Amino acid sequence: MPSPADRRYSESHEWHKVEGDIVTLGISKFAVDELTDVTYVEVKPVGTKLQPGDTIGEIESVKATSEIYSAVGGEIVETNAALSDDPAILNRDPYAAGWLCKIKVTDPSPLDGLLSQSDYDEKNPS
Repeated sequence: MPSPADRRYSESHEWHKVEGDIVTLGISKFAVDELTDVTYVEVKPVGTKLQPGDTIGEIESVKATSEIYSAVGGEIVETNAALSDDPAILNRDPYAAGWLCKIKVTDPSPLDGLLSQSDYDEKNPS
């Protein structure tokens, strides 16, 4: 199953979906499959200011704990509260219901350096 083509992907397996000046951030199915069963998700709170490359939080699974990075700078304007009650949403639906946060972007240009869907899927076959 290919990754959605409407986003850009980082080498560390985060996806970034642009809608105007808002970037929704999540992790790829490849990353979820590597983590196995997600048990805990922590995302920095709304209002947190970010620089490109900053961590936005972490994901714990039965296998590992991984930090999550944003390719863009800006301010977190929304977090996915549903993940607090049911972190396994990430396992079931990493590209829709399993989004992590929304960032109001100050400069979208770092997205140009990310991988397209086809390049990401070629590097990370499922």
